[in-house]
Amino acid sequence: MQPYELFIGLRYSRAKRRNHFVSFISLISIIGMALGITVLISVMSVMNGFQREIRERILGVVSHVQIVGADSRLADWQKVAGEAENHPQVVAAAPYISEQALLSFGESVKGTIVRGILPEYENKVVDLGRHMKVGQLSSLRPGEFGIILGVDLARALGVMAGDKLLLIAPQGLVTPAGILPRLKQFTVVGVFDAGHYEYDAGLALIHLEDAQKLYRMDHEVTGVRLRLKDLYKAPQVARDLTRMLTVDAAVIDWTRINANFFRAVDIEKRMMFFVVVLIVAVAAFNIVSTLVMAVTDKQTEIAILRTLGAPPSSIMKIFVVQGTLIGVLGTLLGLAGGIALALNIDVVVPFIEHLFGIRFLAKDVYYISELPSEVQFMDVAVIGAVSFALCLIATLYPSWRASRVNPAEALRYE
Repeated sequence: MQPYELFIGLRYSRAKRRNHFVSFISLISIIGMALGITVLISVMSVMNGFQREIRERILGVVSHVQIVGADSRLADWQKVAGEAENHPQVVAAAPYISEQALLSFGESVKGTIVRGILPEYENKVVDLGRHMKVGQLSSLRPGEFGIILGVDLARALGVMAGDKLLLIAPQGLVTPAGILPRLKQFTVVGVFDAGHYEYDAGLALIHLEDAQKLYRMDHEVTGVRLRLKDLYKAPQVARDLTRMLTVDAAVIDWTRINANFFRAVDIEKRMMFFVVVLIVAVAAFNIVSTLVMAVTDKQTEIAILRTLGAPPSSIMKIFVVQGTLIGVLGTLLGLAGGIALALNIDVVVPFIEHLFGIRFLAKDVYYISELPSEVQFMDVAVIGAVSFALCLIATLYPSWRASRVNPAEALRYE
């Protein structure tokens, strides 16, 4: 690009006394671009924040990787845990038993998943300990038949710490009178609140030895749960462990356990991106109308440049510079505004709620009562690149039209 092309393109971007309207439209285009990009970055950051919150809440209950024995039976869990811990990514392992049961208290009966755990091991593989509202995981002791319930399950049954409830196991006792269900009285020793309804309303924890006695599993367990250094490497670790283990077992990572849920969140995030990009596209293509008016306004100058020897490609570059400048200014302002808003969403949203007396995420309706935000600079880079590309595309037609101006026609009445 020749220096004069850049100079003239920048000069055309400034206001002229005889035509402020073109410059006003340019300003509107810049503001539109900036607002669109600000909204896009804010929306993507909030979606990232929700994704992070949901992931953390699920992983407060679900381990990074689970090794499940054939027919949900694993005889020597210590051996399996030792083999798994040989992998450099595995930092902790814990045995567990997972079975179904009915819980009865008074007239209330609820179905639930019963998980047998060793408290001293469980705290190493999940963060459930920090979600305890009442009691501690260490309150589960072998032989005492204590039970810890999810907060919604406890509320549905109407129980509190210290209450005794009846656990009905599906494995029955064979008697001359027929098959009778196995019943055992448990004492509520704790309540947890993981912030995820599926687990808060459908999970109960008991000691591993109590679960083995109740479900007649002797020294067997359902499987082993693992914690990794990097949770995002769980799929690769699961594939590695499938080859490493010497027992017949299935290895499942956390992305497969909740595959449908995370896939739905990811699809929603992508769709939000494309929807909001349309706002940026509308703002970007305002540049078309701006440059078309600029070309019409500058036809005499274009004709003079052509008669002085400027080729059509130079004329085209002049207006590409003008349109690109509008796009760059709008993009930079939008990126700055979007990042600033996303980083301060926890201040801006409460201010809006207080100002208008509304509540976006009511605590009695939503489990996440505050808008989370996480700025991922890869998203920012993609948004900036897409916005700039849209602006560049928007300059092509007006610039091409400028290069096609006929000097004789433009100067006929001058």
